[in-house]
Amino acid sequence: MPAPARPPVDHSDRFPGSSDPEMRAALARKGKPAHITSHGVTFPTDLPPMLHKTRRLLEEDGYEDKETAAALRVVQKGDRVVELGAGMGYMSSVVAKNCAPSEVHAFEANPALIPCIRRVHSENDITCVNVHHALLGAEAGTATFYVRREFVASSMLPDPAGDVIATHEVPVRPARDTVAALRPDVLICDIEGAEEMVLPLLDLSGLRAAIVELHPQYIGLRGVQKVFDAMNGGGLVYNPRRSNAKVVTFSRPG
Repeated sequence: MPAPARPPVDHSDRFPGSSDPEMRAALARKGKPAHITSHGVTFPTDLPPMLHKTRRLLEEDGYEDKETAAALRVVQKGDRVVELGAGMGYMSSVVAKNCAPSEVHAFEANPALIPCIRRVHSENDITCVNVHHALLGAEAGTATFYVRREFVASSMLPDPAGDVIATHEVPVRPARDTVAALRPDVLICDIEGAEEMVLPLLDLSGLRAAIVELHPQYIGLRGVQKVFDAMNGGGLVYNPRRSNAKVVTFSRPG
């Protein structure tokens, strides 16, 4: 007989800023669950970035479905993974729980999301993920990060959306040296248009695969071409069997 499922734990007190008290109270009044499980990962529903749509998609295993499908098929046991754009900790947690990587390095620029990511990892006993509050760029320094009402649209780009609610100066690490030192097997990238700037900076020759969510609404077709050129220059080719619409997988032939 299988062991009974462990009841969800609450580590909100360990990570200040990872819980929205008003949202928490409203969900409790409505009898909504304090946690939702998706792909084996339990997510607290009172995370500040947890929109109603996000909760619904998590319940249906439909959150970031295209990127999730690609990651679950590409990442292998023992892989080293670099994730650019960690969000609320969803992808790093799903990969850690389901794919048994040796380590994951998750980069996120929005400072408000760092305690959320750490809380999700903590509540799920995930220990193989290293969280980095940083952007990647041509050289070390700082850069302005634009936070939007819909947190998943936050990015380094001030335009075209006009719903910026805050800006932060975020540390920038040199992209090429930083990623090279981590020696990833797989790169996962969802950085809201910055893929056009960041990916050409990297040495991609050591990767087995890369999963990139493209944002042509920001970077246009010329930006998409830059991403493909960078991947091809690193010896990676478009893999149609692991791609779906704007979520594109590149694999090393052979």
